[in-house]
Amino acid sequence: MSGPPGSAEYLPLRVAEAEGYFAREGLAVTLRTTRAEPGAAEALTQGQVELAATTLEAMLRFGPHVAGQTPRVVFGLTAAPPVALLVAGPHTAAVRSVDDLPGLRVGVTTPGAPEHAWFGWLLARAGLSVAQIHVLSLGGRGLVAALDSGEIHAALVHEPVAGYLIADGRARLLADFRTPAAVAAALGRQTVNAAVFVRADRRPKESDLAALARALLAAEERIRGATAEALAAKLPKRVVGAHEEFEARLAATRGSYLADGLVTADEVEQTVAIIRGHTPLPASLRIPRPEEMLHLEPLRKALKARPPR
Repeated sequence: MSGPPGSAEYLPLRVAEAEGYFAREGLAVTLRTTRAEPGAAEALTQGQVELAATTLEAMLRFGPHVAGQTPRVVFGLTAAPPVALLVAGPHTAAVRSVDDLPGLRVGVTTPGAPEHAWFGWLLARAGLSVAQIHVLSLGGRGLVAALDSGEIHAALVHEPVAGYLIADGRARLLADFRTPAAVAAALGRQTVNAAVFVRADRRPKESDLAALARALLAAEERIRGATAEALAAKLPKRVVGAHEEFEARLAATRGSYLADGLVTADEVEQTVAIIRGHTPLPASLRIPRPEEMLHLEPLRKALKARPPR
């Protein structure tokens, strides 16, 4: 699974392990953390793991490309990278919409991060391109300092920092990618970012995939209802980090997951279009049909058997 350990997108897997939901379903699951999304996709490609929790973009670029090994989603996690496009406090009067961004300075934490593709599509929807923006890579702390000082006009900011800045009145929300509903409002379409994938030729048993789905559904329910203290008591320290930050991260995370882990072929198709528009994929790369990249029957069976809420 993709790192870092504190990533909110992959928290359901951490909670399923810590709360014993995998064991309750009779599964012996070992979570192996990679430094970033490509490492998890490559591990699936090389046959080192049975499942990989990573992004669709990483899977397209670094996942299996051999015929018969098509990567397939068995459980969807998030619609987009959990970031918000914020306007710096000193510039809120001048920047009121995405249309105002050409020629201005927009900060990002790191170059090539997954959220850049969604930002590019947001600009394209307004008839703009990234080439019209001065994009600056500033790191996490540098990004906040530049927003506060007005050195940059806007920035793509991750949670929980985005929430802090908005609550303190230090920045204003311009576009939101932190929940599925917010993504649909910002882009006019629904997408998928992080998910759990299998290889078509090395797929675990259907009963095991259904058990995995039940464990992840239980974990997401636990995330929605438990306090930060209750979750932190069982999670590894490297996942929790600073308690105050974990509490804020958890609050922002609760509404970020795709409903019931389900992903549609249309969401896959729209996301592939976003990825293609950001950084063209190799012309020789065969991209499977969206329907080929889904294997949700075990999840649907788990949902059908779930007691009414």
